[in-house]
Amino acid sequence: MVKTEEVEDAYKVAKERYAEIGVDTEAVMKQLAKVKLSVHCWQGDDIHGFLFPGQELTGGIGVSGNYPGIARTPDELSGDLSEALSLIPGSHKVQMHAIYAVTDKKKDLDEIEPEDFSYWVDWAKKEKIGLDMNGTFFSHPKVKENFTLASPDKDIRDFWIEHGKKTRAIANYFGKELGQQSVNNLWIPDGFKDNPIDKATPRLRLIDSLDEIDKKQYDEKNTIEAFEGKLFGTGIESYTVGSHLFYNNYALTRNKLWTIDAGHWHPTEDVSDKFSAFLPFGKGLMLHVSRPVRWDSDHVVIFDEALVRIARSLVRDNELSKTNIGLDFFDATINRVAAWVIGARATQKALLQGMLEPIEQLKKAELNYDFTTRLVETEELKSYPFGAVWDEFCLRNDVPVGNDWLDSIHQYEKDVQFKRN
Repeated sequence: MVKTEEVEDAYKVAKERYAEIGVDTEAVMKQLAKVKLSVHCWQGDDIHGFLFPGQELTGGIGVSGNYPGIARTPDELSGDLSEALSLIPGSHKVQMHAIYAVTDKKKDLDEIEPEDFSYWVDWAKKEKIGLDMNGTFFSHPKVKENFTLASPDKDIRDFWIEHGKKTRAIANYFGKELGQQSVNNLWIPDGFKDNPIDKATPRLRLIDSLDEIDKKQYDEKNTIEAFEGKLFGTGIESYTVGSHLFYNNYALTRNKLWTIDAGHWHPTEDVSDKFSAFLPFGKGLMLHVSRPVRWDSDHVVIFDEALVRIARSLVRDNELSKTNIGLDFFDATINRVAAWVIGARATQKALLQGMLEPIEQLKKAELNYDFTTRLVETEELKSYPFGAVWDEFCLRNDVPVGNDWLDSIHQYEKDVQFKRN
């Protein structure tokens, strides 16, 4: 077990090292504490939800593994989320999906109402957190031939339009009840497996559907919409209606948020380069932090170079105030609560490392064409003791330091999760 004195002693040394290059570690920790991550509920139950728990996953979504302890009920899922949040420093939010409605009677996706999420609002109030929302446009019989809002079938479109309207009302309810803006994210799996003849008409239909969904005005203090594109998906390899450029333009012209999912791009593209290209024009971003392995495979987020680049870009370009950061991955090969904690803490570490840079000094060197200084300092920073600052941040937020949080996971498995089987 890590000793408090050792953490504090190491932090004192780190504080002095960073002070030498003009970085105030106390100010940095205050800055990091302001960043709320939106933890995704669907990691805890392999995206089953409670409306149609036996429904097969579709839309190119699949979860591998059968690690014991999966959450099967609202109480089990909220309990697992509470355990995860207790091991993540700071105050955060949780992302819901429409299929996680808790109802007394059977309802379809076009019938859900805000009161069907009162369970989650009551829980969020106890946790003192906010809630974000996602429409569930997949794993449903009315995903016809891989189409929803862009379907040529009006009845199919109308069903999903109504679902979209319901999710907006639910997100508005979250915002009003919890006093925090709720981001309502929309992603659909629409597209063709093989080459289409008509690429324009499906996108025109999608524009009409989205405009219809967004007709009612809600106070942005409570909620705002975000639109998530994709390079391709399983079964729609040749044509994706809701492409990146489509939603980029839609968000710009409707003054909404554009969602960038780190797993939805070509592996040779640098996701972090997208932020500064969009934000000078756009209202803001919803970022889904994921980890693709060769494709959009939603592996648990780890502290890797791609994540570091994402965090550095947001920090260096002062874009955190316009970016909502959510997690999006699912892995059933490991403890599901541990997956949340690993991903969240990795994201926070990456942000912290970005904040622990003498950014203005580096920008000045760059402006003066002093690329030697820029390269020397950024390389040396890689071995600076940011881990000691992270440990101190955890200590001050009353969460386990280092690997100590794994003991809590093992105890929770023994006392709670493994008894479910």
